[in-house]
Amino acid sequence: MKNLAKYKEVFIQSLSIDKKKFTEKIKYNDIPEWDSIGHMTLMSALEDSFNITLETDDIIDFSSFKKGIQILKKYKVN
Repeated sequence: MKNLAKYKEVFIQSLSIDKKKFTEKIKYNDIPEWDSIGHMTLMSALEDSFNITLETDDIIDFSSFKKGIQILKKYKVN
């Protein structure tokens, strides 16, 4: 994924995660910041950053950092 650094940065910024504490193993609700409101903030930031519109099913399915990589590939974000 060429956009991996950008993707990580969107995660860190949207969820207000300390860069030192960020891990690619993060999953929904692993941290207090990634609750339902944080999730929608993240989805919006990803849409803006990559100029895409996520389908509802993909927003619901977006359950981890790694799952997000798979979903974004569907939108030609590599």
